[in-house]
Amino acid sequence: MTYHYSVIVVGGGQAGLSISYCLKERGLDHIVFEKNKIGYSWRSKRWDSFCLVTPNWQCQLPGYPYAGDDLHGFMKKNEIVQYIEAYAASFDPPVKEGVEVLSVRKNSTQGVFELTTSVGDYTADQVVIAAGSYHLPRVPALAERLPESIVQIHSSDYKSPQALPDKSVLVVGTGQSGCQIAEDLHLAGKKVHLCVGSAPRSPRRYRGKDVVDWLDQMGYYDLSIDEHPQKEKVRTKANHYVTGRDGGREIDLRQFALEGMQLHGKLKDIRGGKLEFVSNLKHNLDQADAVAESIKKTIDSFIEKNQIQAPTEPPYQPVWQPEAEMLSLDYEQADIGAVVWCTGYQPDFSWVEIPVFDGKGYPGHDRGVTEVWGLYFLGLPWLYTWGSGRFSGIARDASYLADHITARKKVAHSNAWSIVNEFLLGS
Repeated sequence: MTYHYSVIVVGGGQAGLSISYCLKERGLDHIVFEKNKIGYSWRSKRWDSFCLVTPNWQCQLPGYPYAGDDLHGFMKKNEIVQYIEAYAASFDPPVKEGVEVLSVRKNSTQGVFELTTSVGDYTADQVVIAAGSYHLPRVPALAERLPESIVQIHSSDYKSPQALPDKSVLVVGTGQSGCQIAEDLHLAGKKVHLCVGSAPRSPRRYRGKDVVDWLDQMGYYDLSIDEHPQKEKVRTKANHYVTGRDGGREIDLRQFALEGMQLHGKLKDIRGGKLEFVSNLKHNLDQADAVAESIKKTIDSFIEKNQIQAPTEPPYQPVWQPEAEMLSLDYEQADIGAVVWCTGYQPDFSWVEIPVFDGKGYPGHDRGVTEVWGLYFLGLPWLYTWGSGRFSGIARDASYLADHITARKKVAHSNAWSIVNEFLLGS
């Protein structure tokens, strides 16, 4: 049998649950297919000490704002899973767990979407793809040149320092995951070699507040992608590194270097038993600092313009400088026993067999609405605002799409009645 729904949602993470809440609120029949279990990515694809880098007050899922007693704290991994599970329990969404969607097609003759799943075939008038974009771990091809004796894992599989060999660890990449994993290993007493990339860093607190509080007050989180100076390019930019660990703090790689972490430039090659690095360590550290300072200056201007009383702080002073960059390292002599590739993900929407994608696999859309009638995307980074792929902005996006879906359902019903009326009048 083929089962039909007005709306089918693919993905039961925070995005899928959010749109389900909004659809249920509007009385639209729908079903949500989740490949694993609710909260799977937070539970299984994060390390043991993982925590949010944005304060808890930004957790604003539709109808379920954070209700704990630590608004300015940062939920840890297990607390995040509990938050997601409690959200689902609060409104009982029609979620089918353990169901993988294998393909989505548009039947232009019948005007419906056809979905093949691991439990059978379904059709829908409209479909929301809420499966995120972090699908395939990205690992550079040169990883093949390392010997089998060195354990290699992607950041999505990293759990704890104790799960790695009792040797030095090479961490490649300094986005949010790379810096936090390097810190996790460093605090556990591991000798860490960190390949520093071009990711920017952010201050944690400045002039009496968390920087997130300042940016919210300044309206940054309401800035749409159309208003952003970089437009669509911002979607591919690395996130600023900072941490919510131990109540939240900055990540200063220079301080780690003072404490014994070995910093290198970007990994360039692996050959002849050696790791080769680009001579850009100083440049990358300086650029990351410059971004952090630019954020502070923007806050300074806002404070001055609005005559806000706030304590002042002295400019940042680098605590360490690379005297001479190490461009080559023998990994056996360095006793490297593991590599953690913090090199991001690439999307895989190959199962969506509808021509809405650009040449790089990213769906064309306007606030999640594609050019194909009835097909939507939700939960992508910068779908509309900075918070689109986070707990903070998903409610706005989900409500917008739910209104769009509802309006189109009414149009479809209106057209159906027109056909019936024409038939009756004609008879």
